Amino acid sequence: MSGTCKLILQDEVNCKFEGLAPNVRQEMIRKVSYVLPYAKFTPAGRMGRWDGKVNFMNMGGSTHYHMLDQLLPILEKHDVMIEIDDQRIQHNFEFDAIDENVFDYVEFPAGHHMEGKKIILREHQVNAVNTCLQNPHGLLLASTSSGKTLITAAMSKSVEKYGRSIVIVPNKDLVQQTYNDYEMVGLDAGVFYGDKKELGHQHTITTWQSLNSLWKKTKKGEVELTEQDVHDFINGVIAVIVDEAHTSAAEALHAVLGQVMRNIPLRWGLTGTIPKDPVLAAKIKCNVGDVIYTISAKELQDKKILSTCNVNCIKLKSALKFGNYQEELKYLVTDIDRMSYIATLISAIAESGNTLVLVDRLEAGEMLCDALGIPRSEFVRGNTKKKDREASYGEIRWADNKILIATYGVASTGISISRLYNVVLIEPGKSFVRTIQSIGRGLRRAEDKDHVEIYDICGSNKYSAKHSRERIAYYKEVQYPYVEMIVEDWEKME
Repeated sequence: MSGTCKLILQDEVNCKFEGLAPNVRQEMIRKVSYVLPYAKFTPAGRMGRWDGKVNFMNMGGSTHYHMLDQLLPILEKHDVMIEIDDQRIQHNFEFDAIDENVFDYVEFPAGHHMEGKKIILREHQVNAVNTCLQNPHGLLLASTSSGKTLITAAMSKSVEKYGRSIVIVPNKDLVQQTYNDYEMVGLDAGVFYGDKKELGHQHTITTWQSLNSLWKKTKKGEVELTEQDVHDFINGVIAVIVDEAHTSAAEALHAVLGQVMRNIPLRWGLTGTIPKDPVLAAKIKCNVGDVIYTISAKELQDKKILSTCNVNCIKLKSALKFGNYQEELKYLVTDIDRMSYIATLISAIAESGNTLVLVDRLEAGEMLCDALGIPRSEFVRGNTKKKDREASYGEIRWADNKILIATYGVASTGISISRLYNVVLIEPGKSFVRTIQSIGRGLRRAEDKDHVEIYDICGSNKYSAKHSRERIAYYKEVQYPYVEMIVEDWEKME
C-alpha cells in the first residue's frame, strides 16, 4: 500500500492524522490501545460490555504527540507519505548548561542536615537539569531523596529569561515544601492553593486540584473579580514542571495539561516511579513525554547519597478464609488481636529509632495509636491541620524512638523526613508506586543515620499473600535486599 496522509501538530500535546486508509487507521488505533488491569472488576467489565481497552487514538485520527514514536513506523511499513502541518507556536530557546555552582551563593538553612554549607548540586542533579534543557519535553525518573526540588528550582531559574514557570505538586504539604526551597535559593515564587493565592510571581507552585478547580470556575464563569481566570493565570508561562508526575495520570490533571496548558512549550515531569498499569503510564507519556534521564535509588545508595535499606517481609500465619478481598482486608487491618500484636511488634521496632508506620485505613491508625499510646505515637491523617502535620514531621528531626503513624495517602509520597530509622508498611497492597514511594520515605540520610529497616507486614491469607509476592518482585526489580519471615503462632504471643 502507498499513499499520502496529513499530520496536523495542533499543539504541544495533541495531533491529528487526516486521509488515512481505514485498515491503516485501525492498525494504528490498536497499537496505542492499552488494557486496564482492573477492567474486569468494573461494572461494565463484569457485564461484558467493555473489554477494558483505553484508546489513545480515535477513529477520527486524533491522538497525542508523544504517541507518534509508536504510530509513525506503521505508516512507514505501509509506504504512506506524511505531509506535516505544524500549527504549534514556534519558539527558539537557547539555554546555557548549568554547573554545580548554580546556587552556590546560598547556604543551607538552620535545621537542614547540611546546615551552614553552600548549596552545591550533585553530579546527577546537574546532569538531570541539563538533559531537560536539551529536551523541551521529558520525564526524569528520579529516586526519592535525589534532590528533586533543587533540580526543579534550577530548571525554573534557567527558563526565567523566556518567561514564567508553574510547578504542579500533588498536595498542599508539598506546595509549602517546594516554596521553601525556592525561597531558600532566592527565586521569586508564589503559591496557589486553597485560600492562599499569591499572583504576579515569576514562578508559581500549585496543586493540580487547585488548577482543576480554577479551570472549572473559569468554564462556568464563576471567577470572582479579585481572581484571575485560568487563562490569565497561565499567561506568560513557558514551562510547566510536574513533580511526582505519576499523579499526572489523574483525570483532572490529564485534562489540565492536555487542554488548558496544551500550548506551554516546555513540559517536564519528575517521579520516582512509573506505574505498572499501562494506561496510567501512557497518560504520563502523553502529558510530559518519555523518560529522558534516570537516577536510581541503587545508584545513589552506592554513592552514599541515600541510606541503604533492608526489607523484612513478615507474614503472619492465618488459616482464616474470606469470601472476597474486602472482607479479608477488613480482618487484616482491624482485627483487634492482630492489630494488638502488630502494635507490640512496632513498639519493639521503635526501640532502634524513629519509626514511620503507614496504614490504609483510619481505623487501623487509630487502633495502633491507642495501643502504642500518646505522646510516644502520633497519628497523621487527611484532616490533620497543616501546621500540626508539619510539627509532627519536624519533631522527627530531633526526637528519638518516636512513632509516627500516617495513612498512605498523606505520607507515602513526597514528604521529606530525614531521621527515620524504620518504616513499617501494613498491608500496602500491590501498587508498585505506593510500595516504592513508601519505602522512599526512609531513604533520606541524616548526620546520624545512613541505613533504614523496612518492615512489610502481611498475612498468609489468599489476597494478602498474593500481593506480598508481587511486592517481593518489586524489591528484586529495584535491587532492595529483602528477607522473608513467617510468624506461626502470633495469636498466642504476649
